[in-house]
Amino acid sequence: MKHSRLITIGLTFLLSASLLAGCGTNAAPSSGSVSSNEKAANGHETVKPMAETFFIFDTVVNVKIYDDRATRDNFNEIEALLKDIDSKISRTLESSEIYQVNSQSGKSPVKVSPETFELVSKALDYAKRTDGKFNPAIGNLVTLWNIGHEGAKVPDGDLITAAKALSDYRLIELNEDSQEIYLQKEGMAIDLGSIGKGYAADAIYAYLEAQDFSSAIIDLGGNIYAMGSKPGGKMWNIGIQDPDKDRGNPIGTIQVEDKTIVTSGIYERFFIEDGKLYQHILDPETGYPVDNGISSVTIVTKHSTDADALSTTLFVLGIEDGLKFIENTPDTEALFISKEKKLYATSGFKDLLNKTNDSYTFAN
Repeated sequence: MKHSRLITIGLTFLLSASLLAGCGTNAAPSSGSVSSNEKAANGHETVKPMAETFFIFDTVVNVKIYDDRATRDNFNEIEALLKDIDSKISRTLESSEIYQVNSQSGKSPVKVSPETFELVSKALDYAKRTDGKFNPAIGNLVTLWNIGHEGAKVPDGDLITAAKALSDYRLIELNEDSQEIYLQKEGMAIDLGSIGKGYAADAIYAYLEAQDFSSAIIDLGGNIYAMGSKPGGKMWNIGIQDPDKDRGNPIGTIQVEDKTIVTSGIYERFFIEDGKLYQHILDPETGYPVDNGISSVTIVTKHSTDADALSTTLFVLGIEDGLKFIENTPDTEALFISKEKKLYATSGFKDLLNKTNDSYTFAN
């Protein structure tokens, strides 16, 4: 099974990296797509999975490998891989490549690794395809709103205006020959939060494939990769989260094989001020969180980097424009869930979904 992708993994690094002991397990997982009753959903497994949980990217990461050959070393190497990604693309880690790019905005280009360069290139491609609805240059707006962290509140309007002025993705300059990134305006900041978890899921997939594993569940808090098929050859049964309920309560299930399922929803990270909910997906045009009647968007496709970017893109585009956009995207299906509990889906997603909650009905 070959899995061509954006990511190039340094396996030499993985085998030689010094590792930090332990992993984060004390944080509540983000709402996502996999039903909590995994055994009931997936049936009897012929191979008991080896599993590990990490906390990175402000997200609980769960990896389950369904293969008797899996060892603790495999999870140590996955942890090293995740830390390496964080050291490259984190906006807040002062030693990261993206932090250095942002700190040199308006001053000088910064040479980055091929992986970081390709990921920023991918993000810029989505920005161009969507006229900036997907925008990797909104780092200042993300910092200003600080949604998902303590003390989040609605910023002053003049601060939002100032942050918007520094969010022009067209001012991100890439030099492919030198692998350098330059932000043309001082104070600009790249944020890869809308594509980074998908990138990490693809990287874990590539690592597992290189180790000759073919059956696994990779879960980064709403970014699911169902690798291969279940032991015994059956398809994975994945729950689609009910946006109005706690994690593990699906509106229905889909059966997939070797696919990624990524959900963006208003229930993931938010705060409430004066009775109004402000969720974490920002509209680059207004500078405010998107408020267009959508509760969640779920994408099913082959590569999680694409699915991560697409779930954000469609959330910002809205239902009508989002469906038009995704129908022109090959081998990709999408489901919108509205606040009125209406379902809007591509024809392929309708065929996939086994709906189990009658309070949700199709509107298209």
